[in-house]
Amino acid sequence: MRYRRGIAQACLAVLAGAAAPGAMAACEPRDLGFGRSEVGWSHQPLSKLKRDTVYTLAKAQGRAVLRAAADRSASAYVAYLKPPKAAPAVLSWRWKTDALVPGADNRDKALEDAPLRVMVAFDGDTSTLPDAEKRRARRAKQLSGKDLPYALLMYIWSDLVAVETVIPSAHSGRVKMLVVASGATGLGAWQAVRRDTAADSRLAFGAEPGPVLGVGVMTDTDNTGAKAAGEYADLRFECAG
Repeated sequence: MRYRRGIAQACLAVLAGAAAPGAMAACEPRDLGFGRSEVGWSHQPLSKLKRDTVYTLAKAQGRAVLRAAADRSASAYVAYLKPPKAAPAVLSWRWKTDALVPGADNRDKALEDAPLRVMVAFDGDTSTLPDAEKRRARRAKQLSGKDLPYALLMYIWSDLVAVETVIPSAHSGRVKMLVVASGATGLGAWQAVRRDTAADSRLAFGAEPGPVLGVGVMTDTDNTGAKAAGEYADLRFECAG
């Protein structure tokens, strides 16, 4: 499995370290703040062939903020949930960027960069996947020694695509991007986002989601060769309804 196949497939591999299915806790709120050591946030490179995005923790108005600086680079910052989070759940966060990535277009596998991404990995029955996806999963496990998550949903800030658009990955049917912000409106200021992960999974994948295995964020510019900066804060799960 070559890492040049793109961000989406590489991120599946990064989140392959998520907790295996097992006893699942009842729905309860979870604070996923970057300053909370018990959450277990960690930097995860995507490939030895890619430059890493630089992630640094900072304090802003008394809150922990994760700052990302990408320079022709791509890597993720992730947390695995132990035990997995029962769906449905609402995920909320704040993010900020001063500029979009010049030339980026997530509909084009050669230009799929974004200044801000929040990612959610779901469990599911991998035996129901098409044969091509099963082969990809076997190759990934041979390389990493880990099972890939069943599905990966990426919330992105896009330059060209309308909000609520689902963008299929060109590399895997198990990865979908959902545009939750688009264009220059809101640049330079903190934006609050709140998403029903179960409803979004049904929209993106046409099926009920399994438990949430892990979450991550990513700012990437490896395809366009540009620079980008983003900030993330206040990630948390709430119980739907």
